[in-house]
This record gives sequence, C-alpha cells and structure tokens, in this order.
Amino acid sequence: MKRLTTVELETPPGESLLNITGQVQAAVKASGLTDGICIVFVPHTTAGLIINSGSDPATAADIGSELRRLVPTRVDFQHTYDTPADAAGHIKVALTGTSLSLIVSGGALALGRSQSLMLAEFDGPRQRKVLVRVVADPA
Repeated sequence: MKRLTTVELETPPGESLLNITGQVQAAVKASGLTDGICIVFVPHTTAGLIINSGSDPATAADIGSELRRLVPTRVDFQHTYDTPADAAGHIKVALTGTSLSLIVSGGALALGRSQSLMLAEFDGPRQRKVLVRVVADPA
C-alpha cells in the first residue's frame, strides 16, 4: 500500500488553475484503501489548492480574474524580495490555502458531481510538487 504520493507538475507561465483531480484520484487508488481521509498539500508559497467546478472551463478563468482583481500585482508591497508578482502570489495563497482534507469512500474521492481539485499557480512557470497522503479510517 502506497499511502504517500508526490505528484510533480510543470506549470505554465503566469497564473493558472490546473485540474489535478485525476492525479490525486490515482494516488488514492494506488493506496489500496477504500475508506479514510486524503490529505493534499502543496509545499510552496506561491501555489495553492482549491475545490470548485471543473465542468465549465470558464470557472477557472473567473476565479483567476477575481483573484487578480482582489490582489493585483503591484510594486508597493512591503515584501518584494523576489518580485511584485511573487508578493502578490503569497497573498493569494493566504486566501486559497495550501492543504485540503478530502473524504475517501469506496476507494474514491467523495467529491460532488461537478467538483474538481485544482492547483492554483500564482507565479509560473514552476516545477511544483503536490503531496498526497491517504490515511485509513480507524473504524
């Protein structure tokens, strides 16, 4: 049983939302567990995780444009060690978060019919890792 999987991704330039539902579901299947919890964690400061609709591609575009509206890239951030885009990415990750806990039932993620798990990239292109840990139900 493999209970920790590292999913490696190369993200495109700029900001993007990448659907990683298939990779996480594959890690759950490889674990061999039928019931438990799947913890997904991104060990980066400019990439986060969200669950939202994967049915309509425009959803990702709307989420991205609203996050850019809320946190535009600008030069007056106090922390700009790397770049202003990097500073904006830090704030966007504070809004999205870097981990999710998902229910595993019947050997699959218990997502709603239109829900997808997405990596939110705020400073691409980058090599990213997504850690997936599946924990057995203690019952």
